[in-house]
Amino acid sequence: MSDDGVGLFGKLKEKLVESKKRWAEDGRLLTGAPDPRRAQRLPPGQRQVTNWPVLDLGIQPEIPLDIWRITVDGLVENPTVWKWGDFTDEPMVRRTSDIHCVTAWSRYDNDWEGMSARHLLSLVKPKSDARYVIFHSYDTYTTNVPLADFDADDVLLAVKWNGEPIVREHGGPVRVVMPKLYFWKSAKWIKRIEFSLHDKPGFWEVRGYHNYGDPWLEQRYDTD
Repeated sequence: MSDDGVGLFGKLKEKLVESKKRWAEDGRLLTGAPDPRRAQRLPPGQRQVTNWPVLDLGIQPEIPLDIWRITVDGLVENPTVWKWGDFTDEPMVRRTSDIHCVTAWSRYDNDWEGMSARHLLSLVKPKSDARYVIFHSYDTYTTNVPLADFDADDVLLAVKWNGEPIVREHGGPVRVVMPKLYFWKSAKWIKRIEFSLHDKPGFWEVRGYHNYGDPWLEQRYDTD
């Protein structure tokens, strides 16, 4: 495997990427609905589905468990690298949450199992000047979230979905789950978690998508 995972930018489905960039430019799917302040379960502009659509950038990296690693570094007191067995030996929790995808579908009541973000934080101990968390994936995808949002009870590094190991097409063996944000912020195939003083917009954020991504405020695109 190369240093950059599986060479994302040489293998992307360019048509898909360009299409979604045009969505951002055109403001597709925006409803103009008023801020519901999370008064209802389904965010504005979304439709409920019962399946789990597969959306990716054209490749689905296969990471054998014997070579899988996750690195946590940057502004932390205890930089850490976990192998698979060491990672799964850590305490695991279960959480149930909804998925809200920026492409306008939502799926209710997903049962996740994995390491809680708060447990990870207790081990690596972010430094006082850490403000952002940058997720790096095995397909070289990146996305960014505020540390304050990562430090929430419903955020996980998930290894199971509905009682079964997360399959490769949905980001297995380990993916991030951040239910309060659009699901592109819940990076698949997680490889590295970087703590930073500075924000670092990721793959979609530099292609016209909102830097934060709150579904209830319909923050799909960067409209500034």
